[in-house]
Amino acid sequence: MSQMPQQAAVSKCPSCEEPLEPGDRFCGACGYDLSVVPARPEDSPTLAIHGVVPAPDDVDWPVARDSDGHGHPAPVHAAAELPGTDSGGSPLPPPPPAAPPSAPAVPVAPAGAPATGVRFDRPGEPEEYPLQAPDPRLTGEPAPVPGQAPAPEPAAASRQPAPAAPDAAEKVCVACRAGRVDDDGYCENCGHAQPRERDHMEQESGPIAAVSDRGLRHHRNEDAFSVGCTALPDGAPASVAIVCDGVSSATRPDDASLAASRAAGETLLGALPRGTHPQQAMHDAILAASQAVNALADEPATAREQGPHQNAPACTLVGAVVTAGLLVVGWVGDSRVYWVPADRTTPPARLTEDDSWAAQMVAAGLMNEAEAYADERAHAITGWLGADAYELEPHTASFKPDRPGVVVVCTDGLWNYAESAEEMAEAVPLDAAARPLHGARVLVGHALDGGGHDNVTVALLPFPAPSQGAGSA
Repeated sequence: MSQMPQQAAVSKCPSCEEPLEPGDRFCGACGYDLSVVPARPEDSPTLAIHGVVPAPDDVDWPVARDSDGHGHPAPVHAAAELPGTDSGGSPLPPPPPAAPPSAPAVPVAPAGAPATGVRFDRPGEPEEYPLQAPDPRLTGEPAPVPGQAPAPEPAAASRQPAPAAPDAAEKVCVACRAGRVDDDGYCENCGHAQPRERDHMEQESGPIAAVSDRGLRHHRNEDAFSVGCTALPDGAPASVAIVCDGVSSATRPDDASLAASRAAGETLLGALPRGTHPQQAMHDAILAASQAVNALADEPATAREQGPHQNAPACTLVGAVVTAGLLVVGWVGDSRVYWVPADRTTPPARLTEDDSWAAQMVAAGLMNEAEAYADERAHAITGWLGADAYELEPHTASFKPDRPGVVVVCTDGLWNYAESAEEMAEAVPLDAAARPLHGARVLVGHALDGGGHDNVTVALLPFPAPSQGAGSA
C-alpha cells in the first residue's frame, strides 16, 4: 500500500517564508508542497536570505543598477548579489572550482574494492552504504585477476564531461551557491525559489539614505522609495526623499508604490533646479505620482473581464525636501515625517497628520487619541493615490528649524513600533546625521525586533542640507 509523503518539520515555508501551522501539507500563502521539503541537516549553515539574521554594519551594499547616482529612483538589489553569511555572520567559503577536463570526476578505487560515494551536500562525508563495483557479467568486461594492476582508464575525451559552472554574469542560487537561476526565479540545481529583488533595498545618495525591508510576516515588499540630491538655482544644496506604501487591499500595490515614488522623485529633482519653490514642487510631485498610479488602472478590456472584482492599484505617499534653511513635507495617507533635533534635550515633533479613521475621530472630538488608535478601524486610511480615490487632497507644509537635526520619513511599518515623536527620537541613533545609512538600518532593525508585522521603509535626511562636496557620494 502506498503511503503519503511525510512532511519535514519546518516552521516557515521554504519558498516564501510565511509561518506554517503544525500539520500543514501546503503553504497557505504560496501553495508550496511541503512534502518535498527535505529534513534540515544538523551541521549545515543557516543562510540569511532576507534579513532574519541582521547584516553587519560594514556590508558593502551594491548601488541600484538603474540609478545614476543623482537620486533617480528604483533602488532594487537582488539578494543573490550580496555576499552570503552563515548563522554566525561569517562569510561563506567560495564555491569549489570546477574540476579540469582531464581530471577524473571521482577517485579510482583498486579493482575488486568497493567504491566510496560522496554526498554533494556534505563534501568529504562517506555514504552510509558504499557503492558496489559493477558486475563484470553485466558490463561485458573481463573479470579482474587477483593481484593484477587495474586496467588504465579510458582517454579523457571519452569520459562524460563535468557540468559547467555558471557564468559570472548569471545569477547564482542563494541556497546551494552553485546552480543557475532560471527566468522563473528557481534554481536549476536544487529548485530553491530565489528572494525577490525588492525584499530588501538600500540606497545612499550623498548625505541622505533609505532602507526598505519586506518584514517578517508579509510575502512581498509593497513599499518603495526615492532619494536624491540636487542644487537650487543659486547653487544651494537640496535633498529629496519620497516614501510610498502600497495599499494591500488593492490590486498590484507593489507596482503602485514603485510608480508613485519614481514619478514624485523625478518631478522634484527636475523642478527644484529650475527655481520652483520647494512647497509648490512637492505639491506638483504628489499630482505627478497620482497620475502615474492612475495610469496603472488603464487595462485592456479583456484583463478587466478576467478579474471583474479587482480594484484599482493604490498607495500612500510621504516626502520631504531639505535645503539650507527650509524643510518642506508633503503627504497623502498615513505615512509620516518626524523631526529629531541633534540636541536631544530639545523636544522632537511629528510634522504630518494621518489620513486615517483614527485621526478623523480625534480631529472631530469624538474620541481621544488613545481611544481612537485602540479601535480596530484606527488604521483604515481616508486618503490615498489611485484611480478609485474619493478626492485627491495633497497636504504640504513648510518649516524653518532653528537648529540642526534629522528628518525621518517612514511608513507605518516603522512608526507602529515608535509612534510618538519621543519614541521615534529615542530609536534614532545619535550619529544619524553623520551616518544616515547606518541610522536607517538601525530603525528598520528596531521594527523587525518589534515583530516586523508590516513592510518597513525609512529615509533619513540631515538638516540643514550639507553642501554637495561634504559627504556626497
